[in-house]
Amino acid sequence: MKYVMVPFSEHMAVQLAALTRAAIRDVGSAKYSPDQVDAWAARHPNAERFLERHSKGDILSVVIDATEEPVAYSLMEPDGHVDMLYCHPNHTKQGLADWLLSAVEQDARHTGLNRLYTEASELARPAFERAGYAVQHRRDFEVDGVAIHNYAMEKHLD
Repeated sequence: MKYVMVPFSEHMAVQLAALTRAAIRDVGSAKYSPDQVDAWAARHPNAERFLERHSKGDILSVVIDATEEPVAYSLMEPDGHVDMLYCHPNHTKQGLADWLLSAVEQDARHTGLNRLYTEASELARPAFERAGYAVQHRRDFEVDGVAIHNYAMEKHLD
């Protein structure tokens, strides 16, 4: 399948929100309980939030497929925080996360950042590790009374 990386445009917001929910619900269940998946999905952005994030300067990179539908994306805040990295369940294991993280690093270098950091899920952690991020510590916390965890990770850029 052919993929192309494109910058975010406003018409993609609804699709990215749906992609995020599908990834959390379908892929998330491989490493998290149903209660954890529900809590995780409930706190993720709707379409308007993508528009807000873009308008405040966050960098969204989107991978589209041959039908020009978004299938994966990343979101980096101006300070180097990689807040989101999601791939639609039908497009996992295609190297899209690796490609997006490479683009994030290019964007960070272009803007003069010397550090990237994230809070990676169990599912995203391997992709971040492949990209050279190191685990700082496991983060255990609650979302709506449900215990869940992720990993604080960072990468220093030369």
